[in-house]
Amino acid sequence: MLTKDLLRVSRAGGGYHPRFVGDDADARALAARAIGVYQGHVGEERATLDTVLTDLERSASDFKLVRGFAKLLEREATFETRAAVEPRRARAAAFEAAEAVGVVTEGERGTALERAAEGLDAAPGDVADSLYADLESRQVLTTFDSRYDPESLVTQYDLSLAQTALFDAVEVRVRSAEPKELVSVVKRLRLMYEVRRVEDGERDAGPGDREVVVTGPSAPFSRSRRYGTRFARLLRTVAAAPEWRLEATVDDRGTERQLVLTDADVSVPGTEPVVEPTYDSGVERDFATRFASLDLDWDLVREPEPLASGAHVVIPDFAFDYRHGDFRVFFEIMGFWTPEYVEKKLSRLETLEDVTMLVAVDESLGVGEAVAELTDGAIPYQGSVRVKDVVDALRRYEDDLVADAAADLPDELAPDDDVITLETLAGRHGVGEEAVEDKAFPEHERVGRTLVRPAVLEAVGDRVEAGMDLADAEHVLDEYSLDDASAVLSRLGYRVEWEGLSGGTVREK
Repeated sequence: MLTKDLLRVSRAGGGYHPRFVGDDADARALAARAIGVYQGHVGEERATLDTVLTDLERSASDFKLVRGFAKLLEREATFETRAAVEPRRARAAAFEAAEAVGVVTEGERGTALERAAEGLDAAPGDVADSLYADLESRQVLTTFDSRYDPESLVTQYDLSLAQTALFDAVEVRVRSAEPKELVSVVKRLRLMYEVRRVEDGERDAGPGDREVVVTGPSAPFSRSRRYGTRFARLLRTVAAAPEWRLEATVDDRGTERQLVLTDADVSVPGTEPVVEPTYDSGVERDFATRFASLDLDWDLVREPEPLASGAHVVIPDFAFDYRHGDFRVFFEIMGFWTPEYVEKKLSRLETLEDVTMLVAVDESLGVGEAVAELTDGAIPYQGSVRVKDVVDALRRYEDDLVADAAADLPDELAPDDDVITLETLAGRHGVGEEAVEDKAFPEHERVGRTLVRPAVLEAVGDRVEAGMDLADAEHVLDEYSLDDASAVLSRLGYRVEWEGLSGGTVREK
């Protein structure tokens, strides 16, 4: 993006139209000359480079265009201070010597530099050249390794110009061929938003049937460059989609103007954007990390499908998918919101379609009871969401799911396997282990968490005997696919006598 002083817009007709370069051949030639200026001044001081750029500005129809190109190219350049003596040391020594000499004439200046040079073990000329070598104008362009050719520089300029035009936006409305990716980035940038269904009469105004409405601060005094920069960063994601349309309300020095951009105006050059953070808040990141570390029967899904809510759409932060059945619980973390946004959020929850929704509510909002009435449960939190509270809420559904799954199974189960774990058997039936635990197994004996035919236990008993090394006994069990050595040996009447860390011996109980 560019600085606001380089913004070029037209306000014709009361609108707010960035003056894009597009296919302007003269502007593209100007971009090529700007690149050539930087390439031709490697090894030169910045002052020399700036002089040539100023001459280029004077030859152009709009000096802001040249400065915009230069702003982008300077990010590809490396400037360094080159001095025989570190400038601060040179100045300290020279000023101290000048005070002793009492410099008034040119000769006295030379004497002071000679004295300073003696103390620095340097030549007087090197001291003089180093005095102000760290000034920006004296810095040297050491490298210029640009990713831009004239075409991509123009493309980047148009994108940067559009981003700068969004600095003072108070509301942005976007239709995109890739709405899910758009909402994901909106949330990661911590922007307030809502998703609105597009009416039939509006279908020609852009792709898709959803419009993402991103709102800015609620009062002028709360605006900041950081917020405007987030709008600008959002545009990069918008412009990466094959089809899109953006409308923005811009506060142009107290006058509201409308800015309209489409995929015909702006595109993204073939350079990698800055990667956005995975989560839009530390609370979400912390919860997801801790939940994922648990071995539960629920898979955590980040930013699931949109949910219809009247004329709008809600995209929850997470969803929990039950691994042993077709059941999904949506989950929203309701943290810091403005009062106006809280009201909107409650209205969206009230008209939400028939889904199962849990909401973690920051207690400071004071709307826990209202949320509880509109959803399937409000989970209060302070600072961070307690995973235990969420697991307890999920457990209510899990108990019912397990009971329903168990009820659909016969009272007796007789798998064909000689040896099978409860986990494997449950997986075959598409249920959790709890659903098969209380069933009868007439052809098997349950040993720990494994079902074993009596004939297998008899065969193992014939080969395992007291005094056998534990490693040898485990080898026998492995032949019969018995993993739980402790439970099987106990069933056969044995225990393990440990001999330090070196191993164990099978003994009779």
